[in-house]
Amino acid sequence: MNDELQHLKNLGKTSAQWLHAVGIHSASDLRRLGAVGAYQAVRTRGFRASKVLLYAIEGALLDMHWNDLPVERKQALNQQLDAKCQPPSQKNEN
Repeated sequence: MNDELQHLKNLGKTSAQWLHAVGIHSASDLRRLGAVGAYQAVRTRGFRASKVLLYAIEGALLDMHWNDLPVERKQALNQQLDAKCQPPSQKNEN
């Protein structure tokens, strides 16, 4: 099987299977959702993915190893994720 996602940097068989399970089947699907949206979809589906998957997806989109992402970029991703995960009542208070 020729899996487009597995040809992206950082994404192996398991992460590609998780992404397929949430409807992400191509690099363009991944770009459309972005790293935070894709990671959140995987976690919402119940897969026990660590933050490394978030960084791996971002690295895949940038064609770089996830460990080479600057600390500031990782922090920005975490802030985006936290903002998406806040209950609506807390979003309005900020």
